[in-house]
Amino acid sequence: MRSDLHKVLHPLAGKPMLMHLLDTVDTLEAERRVVVVGTGREQLEGALAGHQLTLALQAEQKGTGHAVAQAAEALAGFDGTVLVLYGDTPCIETATLQAMQGRLEAEDRPGVVVLASSPDDPASYGRVVLGQGDTIARMVEYKDASPEERAVRLCNSGMMAVAASDLFRWLAKVGNDNAAGEYYLPDIVMVAAAEGRHSVAVECDPWQTAGINSRSELALVERDWQGRRRAQAMAEGATLFDPDTVWFSADTRLGRDVLVEPSVFFGPGVSVADGAVIRAFSHLEGASVGAGAEVGPYARLRPGAELGERSKVGNFVEIKKAKLGARAKANHLSYIGDADVGAGANIGAGTITCNYDGFFKYQTRIGEGAFIGSNSSLVAPVNVGAGAIVGAGSVVTRDVEGDALGVTRAEQKQLSGWAAHFRERQSAKKGK
Repeated sequence: MRSDLHKVLHPLAGKPMLMHLLDTVDTLEAERRVVVVGTGREQLEGALAGHQLTLALQAEQKGTGHAVAQAAEALAGFDGTVLVLYGDTPCIETATLQAMQGRLEAEDRPGVVVLASSPDDPASYGRVVLGQGDTIARMVEYKDASPEERAVRLCNSGMMAVAASDLFRWLAKVGNDNAAGEYYLPDIVMVAAAEGRHSVAVECDPWQTAGINSRSELALVERDWQGRRRAQAMAEGATLFDPDTVWFSADTRLGRDVLVEPSVFFGPGVSVADGAVIRAFSHLEGASVGAGAEVGPYARLRPGAELGERSKVGNFVEIKKAKLGARAKANHLSYIGDADVGAGANIGAGTITCNYDGFFKYQTRIGEGAFIGSNSSLVAPVNVGAGAIVGAGSVVTRDVEGDALGVTRAEQKQLSGWAAHFRERQSAKKGK
């Protein structure tokens, strides 16, 4: 990746790829979870703090078989199925893992279940050569494959299901007599065969086995992930006017009859309720949009933004850590931060809540049905009561009681004829 960030912590759809995998594993309710770490383990230890798992250290990188062997201590006394997965292969689905486990526990009791796929470009993946049915005749790494073996399209993903009672015994018999001098995990298939145990392949869609080893591969996986997510959103009842320009995060939630216009970005932590409209060129992150609400165009919702039912945030409006009640409106050119805006309130164009004094943040409260005139500054902490009106251009530094008019403009003056005399004087000066 040519990055200071550990490879498996690079984000896919706004979430580290390793966390995609761990979230999928969590759906299986596994008895034990072991993450094998090596180079850059300090970053992983920090990222995994608080997760219910065990870390196993691979101090020297001697291949995939050697890596799995480092989990032996963490799995001591465990007598179930072991699924071997990869942190840089984040798109595997629960149903596929269940299929692997089910196949391992089938009546014919295969020794190893290998997850395989047939990508359009097999590239340098190891190949899986089948015999009868799903039985594996042999497996070979690309570096060691003959031209005939490289012509096989079925590829080894590296992911496997093996009984714990067999796994580490077979790993101990794996050698490193190969082009890379490494201990390959797939070699346990041949070790199992030497004991008279057959191995089988379970095939899945190639996108589930796509590994990420570069930024360009990350971009390709992201593109494919986004395409599937857009299709899912439309299948669940949302309308995307131009699907290819809408960007989702892993946890984005859209309700039924949501309309999303082109060029919308959903960052992490966004939920949009039924019937809401997200107009073009809007950016949402950490925000909740109520039923029938309208956002944008060119709006920004930052973390903590909560829009009530049928509320409206218009063009060039930024909302941060603020609640807009039902039917409240901020239609134009405003910043609303650290605020609570009551139902039916109207925020005029150019209004801002001055929530930060350079050291601390303060709260602004605007009551139900209040009207804030254009180009007003509400200097927090301050309260504007229900039904109150703030005159346009005001700088409000003290509370405005309910149903009152609050205005801080200087009195307007008029000097008749002044402009004409000014032009005459200036023109005379310019002519000299």
